[in-house]
Amino acid sequence: MPAELPSQVTRTREGRPATFLEAIAEALWEEMERDSSVFLMGEDIGAYGGAFKVTRGFLEHFGQSRVIDTPISEGGFTGAAAGAAHMGLRPVVEMQFMDFISPAYDVLTNYIATSLYRGAGPLPMVVRGPVGGGKRGGPFHSQNVEMAFFHTPGLKIVYPSTAADAKGLLKSAIRDDNPVIFEEHKGLYRAPHCREMLPADDHVVPLGRARVAMEGDDITIVTYGLMVHRSLEAAAELARDRIRVEVIDLRTLLPLDEDAIVASVQKTGKLLIVHEDTRTGGIAGEIAIRINERAFEWLDGPILRVTAIDSPVPFSGELEDYFLPSVADVVTAGRYLVNY
Repeated sequence: MPAELPSQVTRTREGRPATFLEAIAEALWEEMERDSSVFLMGEDIGAYGGAFKVTRGFLEHFGQSRVIDTPISEGGFTGAAAGAAHMGLRPVVEMQFMDFISPAYDVLTNYIATSLYRGAGPLPMVVRGPVGGGKRGGPFHSQNVEMAFFHTPGLKIVYPSTAADAKGLLKSAIRDDNPVIFEEHKGLYRAPHCREMLPADDHVVPLGRARVAMEGDDITIVTYGLMVHRSLEAAAELARDRIRVEVIDLRTLLPLDEDAIVASVQKTGKLLIVHEDTRTGGIAGEIAIRINERAFEWLDGPILRVTAIDSPVPFSGELEDYFLPSVADVVTAGRYLVNY
């Protein structure tokens, strides 16, 4: 056992601000120390410490039985994790990139998500990993996968935007008795603006509750992940025109906190939905119809959306910038909506 903790899990204990990545590492470390049934599985997470070094030093401290390097077989080791969960353990499966969750789609949707409904008991497991574009990773290392699973009853989907929420939501996800897909935008991992002091106590954030990232009464922007930060930048620019934007950070996508969105729309009368995922079949459409059903009489304009375009993520940097929603896109939509 090492004399010192790995550097990425010491920030809170030393009273220093943590990055988004360090918050993830702290959550994993603390839950493994708190509960001996928690263990990790994934490609290169042991001796190598993970592709992004989230689990550097974990193997030396917790041992090979709790930090397990797997073959490149996402469907296989996700199924193995489900078996471990049936036996009373709490596996945390890392997808090296969430793009590669697709081979596990079968076991996640046909077996894991239906387990409780079939009388096979709860399946307390987390599948986590990096998502998102902006890092020139091309179509195989940049996708957002939430909507592939959003329509599957029995799963929960979490997508944090801040370091504190990343830590608190991951701890809650590990303790949850249901299977959770936990998406971490790689563009936030080491972003300076995501570095913050984390609560020193047992910091947990309940699943299924959105937060108000900025208060306003002219327009509601509903968003999550990296787009929270772009929406806040856009809100600051719109404030120069005396447009007061309320930004709702969903944090959990499934279950969706409808009440928080409805309450904001009742205040502002205008709704703009921003997400990095592609347009067709994105969560914006689902949110729009739910608000149409529950808060139509409060709307003073059309529900708008700013999203990525319907295309695989380009390799070209210039094309990727065009593909992704920008601050300017959000500002343009916001100005149109407030003047509607």
